[in-house]
Amino acid sequence: MRLEWLDAAIYDLQRLRDFIQPHNIEAAQKAVRLIRSAVTSITSNPRIGKPVEDLPGYHDIFIPFGSSGYVLRYRIRDDIILIIAVKHYREAGFFWQTSVQWVVKEPAESVLYGVKP
Repeated sequence: MRLEWLDAAIYDLQRLRDFIQPHNIEAAQKAVRLIRSAVTSITSNPRIGKPVEDLPGYHDIFIPFGSSGYVLRYRIRDDIILIIAVKHYREAGFFWQTSVQWVVKEPAESVLYGVKP
């Protein structure tokens, strides 16, 4: 399967790294490595994530990190795995947002980036 990142997901990854980096460079690097490792696991087993109840075809991977962690949302479409978003557990609004609020523009409306595992 081919892996593609939506612009919003790339921005999420950069934003999360930039949030940690001023406080602890090693922790920022570790967080990015853990997220990328989760993405690699998706390419070998696309259905490894928990299905999103109200969004068919969407899955979430929970990535523990310290006392908290991250959620990586992706969608399986044909032979493509689309990385939709990466959020921190403690991000404002994470728990009260509905799954649909996580969905960003579809690939036809957004620039996609191919990322090799």
